[in-house]
Amino acid sequence: MKKNVFFIALAMGLMTSCASKKDLVNCQTENKSLTEKLQDAREDLAAKNARITALEEQQRGMQQALQNAEAKYTALQQSLDKSLTNASQNNISIEKLVDQINESNRYIRHLVEVKSKSDSLNMVLTNNLTRSLSNEELKEVDVQVLKGVVYISLADNMLYKSGSYEINSRAAQTLSKIAKIIKDYKDYDVLVEGNTDNVPIKKTNIRNNWDLSTLRASSVVQALQNDYGVDPKRLTAGGRGEYNPIASNDTELGKQRNRRTQIIITPKLDEFMDLIGQAPEEK
Repeated sequence: MKKNVFFIALAMGLMTSCASKKDLVNCQTENKSLTEKLQDAREDLAAKNARITALEEQQRGMQQALQNAEAKYTALQQSLDKSLTNASQNNISIEKLVDQINESNRYIRHLVEVKSKSDSLNMVLTNNLTRSLSNEELKEVDVQVLKGVVYISLADNMLYKSGSYEINSRAAQTLSKIAKIIKDYKDYDVLVEGNTDNVPIKKTNIRNNWDLSTLRASSVVQALQNDYGVDPKRLTAGGRGEYNPIASNDTELGKQRNRRTQIIITPKLDEFMDLIGQAPEEK
């Protein structure tokens, strides 16, 4: 009986021992599996943390890029606003410049028209005067147009008595023809200018060639006014003595050419001053 009990106890012990060993193996297997899963979980967590760190770094980079882009946009917007402002101001300046150019062009065209009209009138005046003079008179009267001015040059031996400023009778017909032309062209002023050679004058009542040239010019002016009805407001008398020669005084022919009286017919100066006053002002 005791022996049977022993064997039963032994068998039960063996069975218990086998059961514990199996559980241990199972536990070890499960522990290993759990350890591997834990390691995998740790590795996965580390990877995810690294990914999060990378994403955070990427986010910071994108935020910095966004700030840089916003700064560039602001700078570009300011530059654009400034450019638009400058463009607007430039457009205004260009418009003003165009207006000034147009105004200047109108003024220039007006001057050209006036000059063309003046040149045409001068040619007509010259032609009319030349046609009115006889061939004999044309030998002693020279008519020229220089720089828009009509010059009528008369020899002193035709106009005056020798060594005198008194007009002789031979000049009356010629002066009457010149006076008629002057009266026909009322928009012109008339300057009568006396000139002499360089030979000193020997007259008690005439001090020098200045006196002689001026007195001769004055005689012509007074004849045009008193004898032929030219408006004295249009007339000016002046003398240049021996200081405006057109030839050498070394020869008798040169002296003869220098002894002359010029009737200079010009457009009215006040009209030209009005034109100057109409010039566009610089802005």
